[in-house]
Amino acid sequence: MLILSEEQVRRNLEIDELVAALERMFRRNYEATAIVPLRTQMKAFDGATCLVMPCSDSSLHAAGLKVVTVREGPKLNGDRVQADCLLLEETTGKVCAVVSANYITEMRTAAVSAIATRFLARPDARTLGIFGTGRQAIAHLLVLTHTHKYERILVCGSSPSRSEAFAEAAASEHTLAVEPVDSRTCARESDVICTCTNSRTPLFDGSHIREGTHLNLVGGYQPDVREVDDFVISRARIVVDTHEAALEEAGDLLIPLRSKAIHEKQIIGDLHAIVSEKVRGRAQAGDITLFKSVGFALEDLVGATLVYERFLKQSAVAPTR
Repeated sequence: MLILSEEQVRRNLEIDELVAALERMFRRNYEATAIVPLRTQMKAFDGATCLVMPCSDSSLHAAGLKVVTVREGPKLNGDRVQADCLLLEETTGKVCAVVSANYITEMRTAAVSAIATRFLARPDARTLGIFGTGRQAIAHLLVLTHTHKYERILVCGSSPSRSEAFAEAAASEHTLAVEPVDSRTCARESDVICTCTNSRTPLFDGSHIREGTHLNLVGGYQPDVREVDDFVISRARIVVDTHEAALEEAGDLLIPLRSKAIHEKQIIGDLHAIVSEKVRGRAQAGDITLFKSVGFALEDLVGATLVYERFLKQSAVAPTR
């Protein structure tokens, strides 16, 4: 059984390859080839949340599952989140690889946001705004600036000091110029907004959003958690990664649906419908478009398979699957 560390994953996961593979996955009718049950959540380890996400896909000739543990409070070993993907050998069903998946989770989430942005944002978008300063915020900064050229990049963290530290790290580690700003400025002046936080309540006043803005909401995955208010949601053309998961887990949608601030028809389609051009995401330049991502196991399977196969190829080892 092969065990791939986080560092080995980083060396074997390329942004362009991951974005292209995920876009191909969303474009095809993956519902006809993949089995992706809703993830199971349970409490464990003094209140930590354990998520189990199984998946199989005949198009990839791959199957496996991701196990994620999310801890509240102080970080353990440098992070509150620990994730691993287990890949299964095709003929025997045995585990053939355990792939560290923190980096895969960050990058596949940002890659999916980049795909949604390509199909939903205005082509002339020039300012990228990021709420949050954690690992998802870093991943979104790297991937979205890799797939589109922005003239300005804004960041708003939970405090000015966090925003400033993020901007300094982006400059020194990635040679990217990022402006630390307050929530009003980030909301008002961004053409594309990515919310990458663990906030349980809206991050900004939705009336500050301009016409034509596109939003990627990725931080919340629980029914009682939301990153934007009713004002944003009620004005938006909404796209989800999958209907089933979004309507089970996404508080950004479930809370306003329960209060009747929006109706389900405002969810115009999933990302498959948008990427395959079955549904038009942006009808007019002034539309506010919104992609709500909760993540699903097929994205992880695509990423882990890319890493596994690239590692085997570079190691000149014949794959077992």
